Amino acid sequence: MRKKTIVSLLSALTLVMPLIGCEDTKARQGNEQLQAQIAGLVKESADLNHRVDQLTKENTALKQEHEQFKRKAKTKKTNRKRNDVKTGQVPRNRW
Repeated sequence: MRKKTIVSLLSALTLVMPLIGCEDTKARQGNEQLQAQIAGLVKESADLNHRVDQLTKENTALKQEHEQFKRKAKTKKTNRKRNDVKTGQVPRNRW
């Protein structure tokens, strides 16, 4: 009876060992896939950060340009009002 028990344990052990190895291989493959996905996400994140930096610089430049246009528009309006006051003319509505 002891021999049967030992034989059955050994046979069970020999059947289980490949399964454990198979699970380990699957886990390793899963880890490799996750690492590849993480590397892709890190690269994508770096690309997006670079794009955000570019857009921030562009936005700053556009704000400065907008402020310059606003200043030019104000100076034109004030010059026109001064001219109208000097000549006594009523400004025309351009609309």
